[in-house]
Amino acid sequence: MSQQEQQPIYDARTLGAPRMALLGFQHMFAMFGATVLVPTITGLSVSATLLFAGIGTLIFHFMTKWKVPAFLGSSFAFLGGYAAVKEMGVAAGMTVPAALTYACLGVFFAGLMYFILAGLVAAFGTRKVMRFFPPVVTGPIIIAIGLNLSGVAINSCIDNWWIALVAIFTIIICNIWGKKMIKIIPILLGVVVSYIFAACIGKVNFDAVHAAPWVGLPFQMENTVFAIFKSPDWNLVLSAIIAIIPISLATMVEHIGDVCAISSTTNQNFLKEPGLHRTLMGDGLATMVASLFGAPANTTYGENTGVLNITKVFDPRVVRIAACLAILFSFSPKFAAVVSAMPVATVGGVSLVLYGMISAVGVRNIVENKVDFTNTRNVIIAALVLVLSIGITYGPGAISFGKISFSGLAIAAIVGILLNAILPGKDFEFGKEYEGVVNVSLGGASLDTPEDTLFRNLDRSKTMKQLREEDRAAAKAAEEAAKAEKE
Repeated sequence: MSQQEQQPIYDARTLGAPRMALLGFQHMFAMFGATVLVPTITGLSVSATLLFAGIGTLIFHFMTKWKVPAFLGSSFAFLGGYAAVKEMGVAAGMTVPAALTYACLGVFFAGLMYFILAGLVAAFGTRKVMRFFPPVVTGPIIIAIGLNLSGVAINSCIDNWWIALVAIFTIIICNIWGKKMIKIIPILLGVVVSYIFAACIGKVNFDAVHAAPWVGLPFQMENTVFAIFKSPDWNLVLSAIIAIIPISLATMVEHIGDVCAISSTTNQNFLKEPGLHRTLMGDGLATMVASLFGAPANTTYGENTGVLNITKVFDPRVVRIAACLAILFSFSPKFAAVVSAMPVATVGGVSLVLYGMISAVGVRNIVENKVDFTNTRNVIIAALVLVLSIGITYGPGAISFGKISFSGLAIAAIVGILLNAILPGKDFEFGKEYEGVVNVSLGGASLDTPEDTLFRNLDRSKTMKQLREEDRAAAKAAEEAAKAEKE
């Protein structure tokens, strides 16, 4: 093993409190750029977004028995829903902030959908549900998540490539040649070094920082869902719910992909323990709470999975530190102004690395599960998932059906799941037992049985049906031989 290879750390307390705090800051900065971008686009409160990203993360950790090192930030999947409801509200004579409260109500009901899927998982088991999400589907979806975000990173880098390159090269140098703590916090160092470089060349405007107060409330009650019921427009309430609920289908698939990615990155099967039903409920509850108070929907963040992959520090305590920091700083407009003053190119350079790491985790998901691309059905599924996702994202941006808009990732996920269920010739099944052989690899983490090693060494060119037939024939021959011996 290379001396430069970082060994996984599952208990960050061995690093000491100061280093854990630094790692927490790193996770917070990793999610900050993308998280505040959603309220910036939609018109929601940045401070409320930061507050409920932290609270949502803690809710998620509580629901998952404090075991999953995931950070929850703003979901981009609902941007089309916010825009559609905002347009309907403005057309009905409302102000934009008032219309957005109805969109938040729709997101609240979308969060309830997570509980329905969680109930199905709890009733029928993770394995039966996960048969619809094999690596040939989840792998390309994870790849697409990173590639879909890549355009955002490039557009940010274009603002000033020198600042972006400072961030990129700082991350690379610290990660490859750094020692001890330097090797563990490359993202944070990339942000700090690039920020300082930008300030030195006069590319940072601190006027807003000087004007911002030190302490302030993150949200106002008139911008929350509760304000709707003073004088509700029930037609808009129904329209908002109908427009936004379907988006949850895509975000739930994205959630499964993210949990698979985290499982693959950390080599721990979170789909088994604490269980997919718990991760779904944690994500759904966090989204519901955030939406009630006028913050965007929450989702497990791929950026922080990228941080996990780079630092190899897999302790959930570090992520909870980041959540507490996000909550703390949400009450400081001064801090929000400092971060908002961060050059766009700095965020772009860091994002370029992180988004690439997300796609790399998807590739790892496919490789480690030995997806057979000599099988035409697998090629078709992966090809359509990738092309639909990327093509729609960088083409029309979304496919609309009336007032409902589906992102490229949503369309690709639905098509991938349907094709996997319909097309014949499946060569991978979750939790399917036959004669004592079980293979239930979940996104790189496996529910192992003693026979798994034998299964992995079987001829992958044979279908599951052929393997079962051979097993039955062998069992029948053994029975006949035993009978003949007795006679």
